[in-house]
Amino acid sequence: MFTLVYQHPDFLVINKHPDVSVHKDDNEQPLLAAVAEQTGDEKLYLIHRLDKMTSGLLLLGRNKQAASVLSGNFARRDVEKFYLAIGTKKPKKKQGVVIGDMTRSRRSSWKLESSKDNPAVTQFFSTAGGNGRRLFLCKPHTGKTHQIRVALRSVGSGIAGDMIYGCEEADRGYLHAYALRFPYQGEWCQFICGPDRGELWQTAEVQQALNQWQSPWELSWPKLAVKK
Repeated sequence: MFTLVYQHPDFLVINKHPDVSVHKDDNEQPLLAAVAEQTGDEKLYLIHRLDKMTSGLLLLGRNKQAASVLSGNFARRDVEKFYLAIGTKKPKKKQGVVIGDMTRSRRSSWKLESSKDNPAVTQFFSTAGGNGRRLFLCKPHTGKTHQIRVALRSVGSGIAGDMIYGCEEADRGYLHAYALRFPYQGEWCQFICGPDRGELWQTAEVQQALNQWQSPWELSWPKLAVKK
């Protein structure tokens, strides 16, 4: 279900495997229970969430006080998050910012609107991903449900293996929480974790791009036209 990435006295960082849910099931959270069993924690606190199909970095608090501080960082948007995705088609633009309100659509899906009352904001780069696909590096500035999946669909490149917004079946949904950077106790904590599950990540083009994106917080991101 997960791989342990880092242990701090106050928090854990794990690499959640794809197709593992972080949501409660009958008032239990199997993922948190599995992590606690390995680390010996009595109780763990979920600081943020990832979609079931999404793999990658997930932050867990080890005590109530730390969880409150870390959750506050997310609420104030003091956390930098970076995601990798593989899209199935060439996007309308190679890089830029996707901004717009998100509203409920059919069934469990969302759609991007042209209005900007309470918009989702996502910066992105893209490069060749091999076999006609595109590799995206995304930096969301808001935490809306399905935000990156909807953003990439809106630029014409649904994520491979995404059963809601994509248009190509694959061995998994190709969205991965790649890097996290956040302040804690007066210091910046930063973590990076490359994707290791899924055949499409293994192309030479993807691996070459990942070598160039080892410090995503230092890249020159497309200019934001709105306040965060």
